[in-house]
Amino acid sequence: MHVPDGFIDAPTSAVTGVVAAGALAVSLRGARRELDERTAPLAGLVAAFIFAVQMLNFPVAAGTSGHLLGGALAAILVGPYTAVLCVSVVLLMQGVLFADGGLTALGVNITDMALVTTVVSYAVFRGLLAVLPRKRRSVTVASFVAALVSVPAAAVAFTLIYAIGGTADVPIGKVATAMVGVHVLIGIGEAVITALTVGAVIAVRPDLVHGARGLRQRLQLRVNGTLVDAPAAEPAIPAPAAARTSRRTLWVTGLVTSLVLAGFVSFYASASPDGLEKVAHDKGIDKKEKEHAAADSPLADYGVKDISDARLSGGLAGVIGVGVTVVAGSAVFWALRRRRTDDASPVNTSV
Repeated sequence: MHVPDGFIDAPTSAVTGVVAAGALAVSLRGARRELDERTAPLAGLVAAFIFAVQMLNFPVAAGTSGHLLGGALAAILVGPYTAVLCVSVVLLMQGVLFADGGLTALGVNITDMALVTTVVSYAVFRGLLAVLPRKRRSVTVASFVAALVSVPAAAVAFTLIYAIGGTADVPIGKVATAMVGVHVLIGIGEAVITALTVGAVIAVRPDLVHGARGLRQRLQLRVNGTLVDAPAAEPAIPAPAAARTSRRTLWVTGLVTSLVLAGFVSFYASASPDGLEKVAHDKGIDKKEKEHAAADSPLADYGVKDISDARLSGGLAGVIGVGVTVVAGSAVFWALRRRRTDDASPVNTSV
């Protein structure tokens, strides 16, 4: 889904750049309310994890692969405003360091992959939680559906952007059909990854999952053989393991997992073009694609320049990417957290 330079004309790219900048400004303010001393470190880790998993292309059809977009996962774990920032940090690192996603198309990619996926998935997620039983399983089920819907929604968004500013004369109906069709399949993979990850975090630290906050159900007591609701509310998601799993342990485990995925497992990812690349080639969208401005980057195409061994080159690039992303993301989120603390501090009102 990473849109390269040349797919979208300059005026449309500029407009999406303004939209992306506005979304980031709003998200910076909103993230200050979402982040606290517990979740700020998790947000940087989520960005690194998304970067790592995006390297794991999985086959979805003959000659086509897909990868995680991450908007739904980030929104459910750390909140929708923080999620937009998480995915945007990943896209910036990919575009600047790895020549993945055009620099002039950065606004398009942030609007599509960070903003649309987050807004759509979180709206679906909250809507489902409002009607599902208030249990741990409901969070996982809602995560699955929200992630599944978010991917074709991003495909529709790209189709609309292309209809406005596409540089090749391609019937938009054919683009829409191809994009939505393949991204529904990719959405299934997105849903599985999202549900498994959210479920794993809830199992050990449900208090750190933004989407599970406030989930309550009445305590039931057995009276004369019948279950009745007690007047006091108790957490719907009991967490006996939470006391045993510290935030530091969770963070280290998540970071090690990300490093292993990017540094080792990524070597076995599908080499087939992803959904957008496949559709672009088949429908002629890529006729005016331009060479990436960072094509000469030492890490371009997720390999380290001058290292001939493909496994070592790709693995080292993945490890570097995870490291850079977790540092950049953590710096942003800790700064926002500190800004929130400073704003909440008493001020001098003397004249």
